[in-house]
Amino acid sequence: MKIAIGNDHAGTMYKQQISDMLKQKGIEVMNFGTDDNESVDYPDFVHPVAAAVSDIKVDFGIVICGSGNGVSMTVNKHEAIRGALCWTKEIASLARTHNNANIICIPARFTSVHQAMEMVEVFLNTEFEGGRHLNRVNKISCQ
Repeated sequence: MKIAIGNDHAGTMYKQQISDMLKQKGIEVMNFGTDDNESVDYPDFVHPVAAAVSDIKVDFGIVICGSGNGVSMTVNKHEAIRGALCWTKEIASLARTHNNANIICIPARFTSVHQAMEMVEVFLNTEFEGGRHLNRVNKISCQ
C-alpha cells in the first residue's frame, strides 16, 4: 500500500507520528506536507496529495490542518476525490463503507494524535460496502 500525506503547520507533529506508524506497518508514505511549525498555506501542501490520489499514484491520502475544513475543501476540488472530514474512528469507518472516501481529512486542533492514528488505521482497513451506496457515490462528482 502507498499513502500520500500532506499537512500545514498545525499538523506537522500528527503527520510525523502517523507516517512513522504507517512505515512500521510496511506502508510506503509520500510526504507532501511541511516539516516545520512555521505558518504556511495548506493548499500548497494538499493539492499534491489530491493529485497523487486522483492520478492513482497512491492508494489513499491523508491531509491535516487545524480544523480539517481547509484541507477538506481543497482536496474535494479535484476530480475523483472524496475527502472526508473525520473526528472519530466511527466517522472514518462510515466515510469508507458508505462514501468510498479516498482521502481522510484530520482536524489537528480538535483530535488527539492518538485519535488521529486510530482514525487512519480504521480508514485504511475498511472496505467500501458498495451496494446501495454505489449509486450515491457515483452521483457525487460534477464532472
